[in-house]
Amino acid sequence: MNSNRRDFIKGLTAASALVATQSVAKPFNIIRDLKKISPNDKIRIATIGMGIQGNYDTQAALRNPDVELVAVADLYSGRLEHARTAFGQQLFTTRDYREILARPDVDAVLVVTPDHWHDHITIAALKAGKHVYCEKPMVQHLNEGKAVIDAWKKSGKTMQVGSQRISSASFKEAKRMIEAGDIGQINYIESNNDRFNAIGAWNYSVPPDASPQTVDWDRFLGDAPKHPFDPIRFFRWRNFKDYGTGVAGDLFIHLITGVHYVTNTLGPTRVYSSGNLAYWKEHRDVPDVMTSIMDYPKTDQHEAFQMVLRVNFANAGKISNVTRIIGNEGTVEFSENNLILTKKKLPIAPGYGNYDSFFTFTEDVQKKFVEQYDAKYPPETRTAEPVKEIKFEAPKDDDAHAKHFADFFTNVRAGSQGTVEDPVFGFRAAAPVLACNESYFENKVVHWDPVTMTQKNPEGAKSKKPAAGKKKPDAIKKAVAVAKKP
Repeated sequence: MNSNRRDFIKGLTAASALVATQSVAKPFNIIRDLKKISPNDKIRIATIGMGIQGNYDTQAALRNPDVELVAVADLYSGRLEHARTAFGQQLFTTRDYREILARPDVDAVLVVTPDHWHDHITIAALKAGKHVYCEKPMVQHLNEGKAVIDAWKKSGKTMQVGSQRISSASFKEAKRMIEAGDIGQINYIESNNDRFNAIGAWNYSVPPDASPQTVDWDRFLGDAPKHPFDPIRFFRWRNFKDYGTGVAGDLFIHLITGVHYVTNTLGPTRVYSSGNLAYWKEHRDVPDVMTSIMDYPKTDQHEAFQMVLRVNFANAGKISNVTRIIGNEGTVEFSENNLILTKKKLPIAPGYGNYDSFFTFTEDVQKKFVEQYDAKYPPETRTAEPVKEIKFEAPKDDDAHAKHFADFFTNVRAGSQGTVEDPVFGFRAAAPVLACNESYFENKVVHWDPVTMTQKNPEGAKSKKPAAGKKKPDAIKKAVAVAKKP
């Protein structure tokens, strides 16, 4: 390791002291005393979790210049062999992520594990002095978020949460339009992400050599409830609430993250979910159809609005997955690659006649009404502006995934914690998702304070704790307790 890299690592101690004094609810940007990596140095990364997303994340990260993969960890030996084939035989591989964190040649880790491991590995990595890119959702339970934020701030390290769509050109354009007031005041948002195929419903392929010898089952379980070895649970972990966060954590999180980014909102105050397990009934205990309603309060950035999210894994009809932000002067409809702005303003004059009470008046009253109407509304107030439609297509080479990593690496080099999706933003996006699940499984409305990031419903203080049989390490229990202090 050259002198620049040694200086960089050495400079983190002073930075850690500075960040520890910052408020949990307030993200910050530049740590002034943090030494920077030389622009000529490569950032050396390691990926923890080499499943589907782990491979895609690693490939996207490596599409950035001066980034090198030096190590990977996974609990299935076949994925370690595949990683050496895909990324080079010189790659260090291990089943134990702690060996990754102990390596001095690893600058940053990609945490791409089942959701129930996100907080554990992220906190351990930050304490080990690594920068962290953690897949969404940032945590599995509402009571885990502040511990991650606290560890991040104390570490002085850069951290990015991985919901990469917000780095796309169309999302940036949607944000610009909303901030410019192109649709007036927002009052309603709807977004859906439907599917109708087995792989889309997470029935991923299971390798025929899956066994207790090729899979580290006990480590996979971690603090989840004990269960005999089951390759379905390991390779299709999203289907089980012990390890994942269901459709909300896999798909709602993208929709919510995008809306939060575009509207500059902090989050909802009330969340309610409904749904069922309609089609994919085998080998899962999470719903395949879910709709959630969220109430967002008025803030300095926007008026109060309602958001409705839907996922349907059994949609055999026409599927058109979009996010639609509706205001009183227009609508923005966008996906990852394109956007349509429709501007439509009502005329000042309300009009009369047709399906209206005007015809029920007597003739004399009608004449008097018309006289008053003509006096109040001159002709120019009676015609609406023509409807305007503006289309935006993202450039063909727009690579949101690589750009999301680019933001992470830029901040690593600059000694900054100001990523586009830092842990404060990441938890504010994850919290409504986790509230969706709590509402669904416990059949209740969840009340949330998006400013303090605290659950407010009376029963909330004793509700969503980790599932029976889950135990947190003492260090994490202590961090959670500290984070909850006023």
